[in-house]
Parts: sequence; C-alpha cells; structure tokens
Amino acid sequence: MDLRSRILTYTAGFEPDDPYTPPGDDEREQLAHGVGRLMDGDAAEAEHLLTPLGLGVTRLTDTESGRRYDEIAALRPNGEAARWGRLYLTADSAVRWNVQVPHPVSDRGTEALGVRLLEGTPSGALVVAGAHRRAGRADAADVAHREDSAFHAIVVELQKRGVPGLQLHGFAETSERPYEAIVSGGAAQSTSGEASALADRLEADGLRVCRGWSARCPLEGTSNVQGRSAERRHATFLHVELAPDARDDGPDADETADALGDLLRAWSQD
Repeated sequence: MDLRSRILTYTAGFEPDDPYTPPGDDEREQLAHGVGRLMDGDAAEAEHLLTPLGLGVTRLTDTESGRRYDEIAALRPNGEAARWGRLYLTADSAVRWNVQVPHPVSDRGTEALGVRLLEGTPSGALVVAGAHRRAGRADAADVAHREDSAFHAIVVELQKRGVPGLQLHGFAETSERPYEAIVSGGAAQSTSGEASALADRLEADGLRVCRGWSARCPLEGTSNVQGRSAERRHATFLHVELAPDARDDGPDADETADALGDLLRAWSQD
C-alpha cells in the first residue's frame, strides 16, 4: 500500500481540541515489551501483548519503495489507543535508526518529512505521536515533554537497544530566530560527530544553522524528555528544529531531506 498516504491520512485529522488520555504505567510497560518482542522477531508474542491494549501488528509493503514494515497501530480507528500514536519498523533488516515526530500537524510538515525519510532510507523506524500537541488537558499530549506517553515508552525501548534517534520539530522563523535549522543534542550540551557533520552539510547547502553546542540557540530541546532519557542511557539523540521553508515543499526542504537522509544512511551502515 501507499505508506505515505496511510500515515498522513492518519495525522491529517488531528485537532487541538481532540480528547486525549495517556496510557497508564502498566499499559506503557506492556507496550514497550510488545515493541521489544516485535524487534526480536517474535510477532506472535508481540500481538499477544499488544492486543489487550487495543493495538495490533500489521505487515505492510510500501508501493513507493518496495520495502516492508511492521506497523503497530490501534485496532479501532476511534478507540482511545488511536491517539497514542503509531510505530513503523523495518521488516527487511535490523532497525539501525529511528525518526521521531512528536508534534505532527502542530509542527506542520514534520510528519511528511518523517515519512519521506522512512521511505527513502533503509533499516529504519518511524515513531509518530497520535494527537495534536494541545489535545487533552494541561499539555497531556505534548509528548516531547511528557514521560507518561506511548511515544516516550517506544522511544525509550529503542534507546535501550542502542538505536540512534533523530527527532524532528518545526518553528516559525522570526528576527530572534534567523535560521533555517537549529541542531542540538537536546539535553546533552556536548557535540557529536554526527551532529557536527549534519550542521556542516546543511550550511554547505546554503541553510543558516544554529549549533546548540557552540552557540546560544533558541529551541535547543534541553527540556525534551526523550533527549534527557538518551543522555542518561548514553544513547545517540539529535534534536532538529526546522523553519517552514526547510520542512515544507521547495528547494530548502529538499536539501534538508537529503542531509538528514545521509545522516540516517551513515547510521544504517554502523
């Protein structure tokens, strides 16, 4: 099937006033266990763990790339679990990287960029939040800053398995943010070879880049909970904020996708 259409149709309906209730502690633990079993190749046990949560596993073949993926998604489109998000795991190899989209629709275009990277690069996974960041009450659905989410449980399971992660965000370009991209390690203030190479590549393509490890950048993601978890686990995590031109359609967005794709290809070869 058309993987891009399947994912973007799912996210297209997200609204700020949608209801949202995060999974409980036991549900998150069971979800993480189910993700782990699926990554270990035991789809039957993964189904056994996920079905009571209202989630199922579906094997998909993308018509665009020809690659196969295992999808974890809600069994009922309007059920509570549908707002917990989705996971797409490569079924053709070991998972060697993941792209995270915590604010689909709210950070416009990040979900489409995430799909583009998944389709265009082998050996990866895509984690997509299941609600607008302002859904529910008291920022309950802002999964980049909440540890009580399915999104966080999945990302942490990937971190435990040593899978490097790239998290995509979007910002509005202003006089205080005269950049197309802000690259950082999130909570980690030190640089990595991957982060530096990514920033160099984006600048070489003509984008203005703020480097969180060598400058005082806005939106560095220092309070991002997935970044904090990665720092505790010594896991690779990159936090990338993109201006509209760098994540929507157009030459800047193409350059961004190419640069990020090269990063993921390097990870897939490690």
